[in-house]
Amino acid sequence: MKIAIIYNNNKKSVTLAEELRKLCQKNQLVIDEKKPNVVITIGGDGTLLSAFHRYAHLLDEVRFVGVHTGHLGFYTDWRDYELEELVASLVTDEGESVSYPLLDVEVCYQNQPEKARFVALNESTLKRVGGTMVCDVYIKDELFERFRGDGICVSTPTGSTAYNKSVGGAVIHPRLEAIQLTEIASINNRVFRTLSSPLIVARDEWIKLKPATEEGFILTIDQLTSAEKNIIEINYRIAKERIHFARYRHTHFWSRVEDAFIGAKKNHGV
Repeated sequence: MKIAIIYNNNKKSVTLAEELRKLCQKNQLVIDEKKPNVVITIGGDGTLLSAFHRYAHLLDEVRFVGVHTGHLGFYTDWRDYELEELVASLVTDEGESVSYPLLDVEVCYQNQPEKARFVALNESTLKRVGGTMVCDVYIKDELFERFRGDGICVSTPTGSTAYNKSVGGAVIHPRLEAIQLTEIASINNRVFRTLSSPLIVARDEWIKLKPATEEGFILTIDQLTSAEKNIIEINYRIAKERIHFARYRHTHFWSRVEDAFIGAKKNHGV
């Protein structure tokens, strides 16, 4: 088996990465960052997001494992003191995995025949620089509303607990193959109206955004940010690709949500 180890610059993560590398070599596991079978990240969810985009072209061939060096993450199932147990699972690996849906982002630019395509694990947002964003929102090519406000967030089920939740979106279980549109500070008064609620779209539907102006936008794909101009439209849908996590151990989704946002078990000594 070929292993890639991706880690952040935190001193603890660097030390753990070196320890994990030695354990892998001791157990005849090959370190290969170009064509790995399993990608192990050490740090937090941000580190795993970076690894996801690094290996986005190999999603059908790789599985991910997250080791967290802080509190429980949504993509990290192993603790920093469990490296020997993790390596033992790698040695006896039988190829089992759990997979989650991803977001397909297709951007159409003025005077460019080819559309730019991206894949997001968490979400994509579109915001206007220095002013109110005016944007027509289509569902399956039918006009749904004209949005006015700071921006729009479109997220995956796993990404529903990230930026989406902070702007009032719903938390969705990752077994549901759906995408969610959440408005960011929409303008609602006697003149301008939007739904002003999270909108969950089924697998066979898609969301299209058509900005009223072509200039001055910030487009994000997970943690990646770019200044954009000449955008004609953006299409969001469930991607044909999925992310696969090695199923040596997998924390229940609602346990992750409870631990991250409530902590009732910890507070009550459970």
